Amino acid sequence: MRGHIAHILATVLMVVSLGAAQRPTSSESVNTVSKAIPGKMARTKPYQIGTASWYGSYFQGRATASGEPYDMYDLTAAHPTLPLGSWVRVTNLRNGRAVVVRINDRGPIVPGRIIDLSYNTARVLRFESKGLQRVRLDVVKSKTNTGRPEMMAALQY
Repeated sequence: MRGHIAHILATVLMVVSLGAAQRPTSSESVNTVSKAIPGKMARTKPYQIGTASWYGSYFQGRATASGEPYDMYDLTAAHPTLPLGSWVRVTNLRNGRAVVVRINDRGPIVPGRIIDLSYNTARVLRFESKGLQRVRLDVVKSKTNTGRPEMMAALQY
């Protein structure tokens, strides 16, 4: 009897989870398709793939390379070469969660890491308790780079 109930419960959970997946709204979506190939969807090549870390309260309020004070609750990041003010979609390769952040600082200084994220960005990507995570970076071509990072919604694929 228990095996029968467990089987039914697992089937119900699977059906419910399939219906719960959400796609980004048209205002949140970012085009990741380069050019259409008949019968196949071609994805753009990532800007970078590697290890991300995050920084938090120790740097709170300190000046970033852009001159603004660091706010661990903004969706921002530090990258050694991308232009300050550019927008990057960061995707957590472990769970598929992605968020668009603004580059406002330089770093990381630790060899082997490609980006330092604000605490809130790590929280949205769900790796704040781990400290490090393998990520994919995609540069976002924005129509206007005047949007505030707090308004950039997390995208889950």
